[in-house]
Amino acid sequence: MDTVIGVVAHQTGRLSALGAPLCFAAEAYRRSAGGSRFAVSIRDSASTPDGAREAVARLVGRDGAALVITLGGTHTVPAVARAARRLGVPCLSTTLPWQVYRAAIGTGKSIHTSDTIGAGGGYHACWGLDDIATAFAAAWARVPGADAVGCLWNSGPQGVALRAADSGFADAARAAGLRLVDPGGYAEDTAQFHREVRELAGVRIVTSAATARDLRTFCDRAKADGLGLDLITCSRWLSYPIGAHESGVDGVVTPVYWSPRHPYRSSLADRLTCAELAEAYERATGRGWLQPLGMAYALFEVAHQTLGAARGPASIAAELDRTRLATIAGILDWTSGPVQGVARVRLAAGQWQRHDLGTALTVVAADAVPEVPVDAQLRLADRVRPGFAGWN
Repeated sequence: MDTVIGVVAHQTGRLSALGAPLCFAAEAYRRSAGGSRFAVSIRDSASTPDGAREAVARLVGRDGAALVITLGGTHTVPAVARAARRLGVPCLSTTLPWQVYRAAIGTGKSIHTSDTIGAGGGYHACWGLDDIATAFAAAWARVPGADAVGCLWNSGPQGVALRAADSGFADAARAAGLRLVDPGGYAEDTAQFHREVRELAGVRIVTSAATARDLRTFCDRAKADGLGLDLITCSRWLSYPIGAHESGVDGVVTPVYWSPRHPYRSSLADRLTCAELAEAYERATGRGWLQPLGMAYALFEVAHQTLGAARGPASIAAELDRTRLATIAGILDWTSGPVQGVARVRLAAGQWQRHDLGTALTVVAADAVPEVPVDAQLRLADRVRPGFAGWN
């Protein structure tokens, strides 16, 4: 019987935009390297925690998955990891800041201690909140005369994690000569942001992890109330074209963890470059590349190496603990991560900039990943009038 890699993908529901690159990576891996060695089984989460748990149960109980892969979703990724842990199967996941991930899966200790989450639990490859803060600070420091950063952070898991003393945001702001101004948490998807705009009066930079809809609502309120900003930095959904499009906000700076311009290759026999993977995705789907594509493919590289080295299901977790692999998303290293069970992914700062052919994600700072080319200068908002209609 083939060893099975189980995939929990968001094929339907609100997270389906993240399911598409994961499913493509699964099929690309199946064609190029899986063959008769490792089978791949995909189950839909329906973009909900309950659906994610059910997908894991079917992958393990019906399909015999020895390892589960997933990405995306503040609530779904932890649901997959917890379900896999209960069933004694390791889980490989990505695209959720590792501090948020660890807090959500319930390590029972501080998010910065070295306790294990392996041995049949979760193995995560991702950047941290501190990495986001550092990437953003490279952009904040380029706003002349700014003395503060406004924090548009919700009252949910993301906001709680961002407000933590060890998230790195206060330190990053301080290093850039700035202070944080936090109006307090807002209710996601229902806030109208009257209070937030009022309390951020005079602030020229805002940082956030808002949904596209919430960011658009905030910016509309800011424009109506005369709050002029030079720069917005936003992670989460603004890392994806669909988020940038739905927000309707020009010039947002967002983390860049993978792009066709990253100078990495697959560790598999195909030796795909980042550019080749992006081109293959666009050709097959008719849609533009997405950042999760590179991370998704990298997880299959890790699964391939791990399962190839393991001597039976009981040793898979131990192999993951020993994994350090140069992938299409860079080096993923579980031997020296920030905590056990986590491989850190480094970030550049990108900005959605308008060009003749539309809006593109350009890299404007890459201090933490000097091998990644910077291909544009940071554009600041036109402060002649409030709002975000024009960018220099």
